[in-house]
Amino acid sequence: MIQTADEKMAEVSRLLTRRVVKNREDPALRLSAVLLLCYKKAEDYCVLFNKRTEKVEFNKGDICFPGGSKDPEDGDLITTALRETREEMGIDPTDVTILGELDSTTTNSGFSIKPYVGTIPSPYNFTPSKDEVAEVLEIPFASLLSEAILREETRVLPDGQIDRGRAYVYGPHYIYGATARILTQFIDTVRGSL
Repeated sequence: MIQTADEKMAEVSRLLTRRVVKNREDPALRLSAVLLLCYKKAEDYCVLFNKRTEKVEFNKGDICFPGGSKDPEDGDLITTALRETREEMGIDPTDVTILGELDSTTTNSGFSIKPYVGTIPSPYNFTPSKDEVAEVLEIPFASLLSEAILREETRVLPDGQIDRGRAYVYGPHYIYGATARILTQFIDTVRGSL
């Protein structure tokens, strides 16, 4: 039986809410949030990324999910993720359906990132910020699930330990660091449902 887009997103939400979410709380880290958006495009599902401009303060030229630092007026981190997604990609928060959340992750640059997973109607007319977004990437799930794009990533944690994880190569784009760790969590959680 073929599932509709709504049924597939409901399954993704079910899988996300079944897992125990781990949040890393460290008052020394700056709080931030991102939004991993998955939605149907043509005959496949894809995940939305953006390539950062050289004008932004952090992650210049990196491939990232929409998101950023928590502002004092943000009531919570989901508000941060939705606000930043609007600012970067022009996505109205009322168009986003939150499906769940993933574990927080930290960066060497002093951030704690809270990832949320959501979906939007498709097709969507993105209006990316010229100051923050150099390129919009809609990467199909079929590509993200392919072993051919996986690379091993090694990083040194602030405490000196070595952490090994995945990175992804999609055409000329290299997805690594916190974005790759968040993407890996998502793929490992929902593999088989899309």
